[in-house]
Amino acid sequence: MDKIRTVLDLHLKHHSTLGYGLVTLLTAGGERLFSTVVFQCPCSATWNLPYGLVFLLVPALALFLLGYVLNARTWRLLTGCCARGARGARTGCCSAGLRGALVCAQLSAAAALAPLTWVSVALLGGAFYECAATGSAPLARRLCQDREPTCEAQLPLAPCHQAQASDAQDLLKELTAQSQVLGWSLIAVVIIFFLIFTSISRCLSPVSFLQLKFWKIYLEQEQQILKSQATEHATELAKENIKCFFECAHPKEYNTPSIEDWQQISSLYTFNPKEQYYSMLHKYVNRKEKSHSMRSNEGDAVIPVLGFVDTPGMNTAAEL
Repeated sequence: MDKIRTVLDLHLKHHSTLGYGLVTLLTAGGERLFSTVVFQCPCSATWNLPYGLVFLLVPALALFLLGYVLNARTWRLLTGCCARGARGARTGCCSAGLRGALVCAQLSAAAALAPLTWVSVALLGGAFYECAATGSAPLARRLCQDREPTCEAQLPLAPCHQAQASDAQDLLKELTAQSQVLGWSLIAVVIIFFLIFTSISRCLSPVSFLQLKFWKIYLEQEQQILKSQATEHATELAKENIKCFFECAHPKEYNTPSIEDWQQISSLYTFNPKEQYYSMLHKYVNRKEKSHSMRSNEGDAVIPVLGFVDTPGMNTAAEL
């Protein structure tokens, strides 16, 4: 039991890192499976380029869009935004638009992990790049300079090892080297960018390291209690409605948050140094005026290092 509890604690503390690692491994494994089982270069001057690029880029695009779909912050941003647009057009439109753009940038950075992994692994393998490069006429002319006259015509057949010109077949090694250099370069650029972005976001953090740890503990507890209380309240309300339906009686009065209340605690979190609230629920219950909206307060800002506030517990995409 202690070992199971240790594993669960490890998952709760490092679920983001473990999730990113699992996504990376699954993406790399999927690319290897595609390149060895599904991918078959047509070895045609007409089809090599589009076929290779489709396998290299289209799965990356699909993984990028899937990253948006599986991120809870996407749906927190989109749910009800059209209905709120008419009401929010009068005040705070530019501010809300800027916050939305910043959140979209953060979502794009998170969603780019899987597609970049796909492209990097595909370039290291070299099969997709070799097929696409041999179908490019400008690249073929450059590669076949000072070689046999038939090199350029035979180059599209090289991925299938059907090229009769020895020079064309030997060029596969050069294309493999180019692909692997591009793959390692992409990996290095991504790691450097991630390191710089993480360092800058931590450096600009408005709160200290220990307060961030406390913040995450608070959110975990808040979401657990919120889910428990929501389940209990919904169960009691459903029981009362069903009872009244069968008994043809009037239901008891249940205090349930209004649409506006739900909208306010469901909106994306913004940090205000004057009032350090740990969640939108915390901000809602401590506001001074019940009629005051929480979305357009002066001084509110989207802080990259605090993006975890919108994605704990019951806010995961699996439950949405």
